[in-house]
Amino acid sequence: MTVSVVLYTSDLRVHDHPPLRAAAAGAREVVPVFVRDPAVDRAGFAAPNRLAFLADCLADLDRGLAHCGGRLVLREGDTAAEVLALVRRTGADEVHMAAGVTAFARAREARLRAALEGDGRRLSVHDGVVTVVPPGDVLPQGSDHFAVFTPYHRRWSAEPVRAPLPAPKALRVPSDVRSAPLPRRSAVGDVSPALAVGGESEGRRRLASWLAAHVDAYEERHDDLAGDVTSRLSPYLHFGAVSATEAVHRARQRGGPGADAFVRQLCWRDFHHQVLAARPEASSEDYRPRQDRWRRGADAEADLAAWRAGLTGYPVVDAAMRQLAHEGWMHNRGRLITASFLTKTLRVDWREGARHFLGLLVDGDVANNQLNWQWAAGTGTDTRPNRVLNPVRQGRRYDPDGAYVRRWVPELAGLDGPAVHEPWRLVGLDRASLDYPDPLVDLSDALARFREDRG
Repeated sequence: MTVSVVLYTSDLRVHDHPPLRAAAAGAREVVPVFVRDPAVDRAGFAAPNRLAFLADCLADLDRGLAHCGGRLVLREGDTAAEVLALVRRTGADEVHMAAGVTAFARAREARLRAALEGDGRRLSVHDGVVTVVPPGDVLPQGSDHFAVFTPYHRRWSAEPVRAPLPAPKALRVPSDVRSAPLPRRSAVGDVSPALAVGGESEGRRRLASWLAAHVDAYEERHDDLAGDVTSRLSPYLHFGAVSATEAVHRARQRGGPGADAFVRQLCWRDFHHQVLAARPEASSEDYRPRQDRWRRGADAEADLAAWRAGLTGYPVVDAAMRQLAHEGWMHNRGRLITASFLTKTLRVDWREGARHFLGLLVDGDVANNQLNWQWAAGTGTDTRPNRVLNPVRQGRRYDPDGAYVRRWVPELAGLDGPAVHEPWRLVGLDRASLDYPDPLVDLSDALARFREDRG
C-alpha cells in the first residue's frame, strides 16, 4: 500500500494515536485530514468556545505533525464526500479513524464506510482512541451496557490497558495535496474572556504539571471550589488533545490515593460513553423516565434566565454560573450544584440546562454533559434519583470561607466568611446596600414541591 488517509475527529494529537500509527506502519505516504463539516454547525455542536479551542488544537496538531515530517490537511464540506474525493485524488486504499459513540459520530462513520466501500476502498475504525476501555468491551450478564457505575468501575479497573504509543518518528504527506487555511482563534466571536488555550502541547504540559504538583491532594480536595486543584484536563480530553489512556498510565505510575481518585474520574468518563453507545437516545430523552412535571410558562422562563445569568440569589449557584460564562468551564462540584438547583429546586427540564451548558462549555461532550445532567435530574443512572443538593449546605461544605463566591460574585465581596452564603439573613442597611437579588425560591417550599411531583 502506498497511501493511507487518517481522518481526525475528536482525537487531535500525534501521541498515543492508534489510527496514525497504523497508517504510518502500513503505507509509504499518509494524509492526515480534518474535515470542517457544516453538519456539525447544523447539529448545534459549533459553539464559539469550542470553535476557538478547536482552532488552537488544529494549529498545534499541524505543528506536531510537522515535527514528524508531515502536515495537517483541512477540508471543508460533507465528511464522506471530502474524504472520498481525497482518496481518489491520492490513490489511497484505506482510511483510518477513531470510533465514536454519539448518534452523529455513528451516522458519519456509516456514510463514510458506504462511500468508501462503494468505491472499492476500506475504512478501518480503531477502538480505544477516545476512551480507555472501548464501549462494549466490559458488559454485565444479560445487558448491552452497565447502568450502575460501581460494578462498571470494578470491571473497568480489572481490564488491561494498552501501552501508550509514541508519536510516529517520520511521516510523509504527498506534496501535491492541498489544504484549506486552518481556522484562527482570533476569527471566532463571542468567546469567553478567560477561555483556556487549546492544543496537544498545552494539554500534555498541563497533565505533567498537574500530576507533579496537585494529584497527591486530589482525593481530599477535588471538591474544594476555591482551591481549584482539579486537573482542568476535560477540554483536552474532549478534543482528544490528551489521551485518556496515557493519562491513566501516568497517574497509575505516580500512584497514591489522589491518583486513584483521578483515574476513577476517567472511569466515569468511559462509563458515560458506554451508556450513550448503548442508548444514543439518552442524549435527548430520559434514560429512566420519572414522569416529571417540569415547570413551563413565563415564570419558569424568568427563573431559567436568572439561572443562566447567575442571578438566582443563591451565591454558590451564581458563582458557578458566572465562572462558566467567563471561562467556558466550570468546576465539577459547581456543575452538580447548578444542575440540581435548576432541575430539582426550580423544576426546569434538564434539557434546558444541558443546552445552555453545551452553548458555553469548551469541554461540551454529549456523553458526559447530557448524562451528567440526567444524573443530577434523577432521570439518569444515579441510584438515588431523589437526592437534592441544598445550595446553602453545598456552599458551606465546599466553599467554607466563601472565597469562591467572593471571587465570582463581587457584589458579596464585602461579606466575611460563611455569611456570604446567606446574604438574605443580613438586616437593615447591610442588606439594602447589597446589589444582589433575593432568592428566587424558598428551599423548603421547593423541596416539598419536588417530593410531591415525584410522589
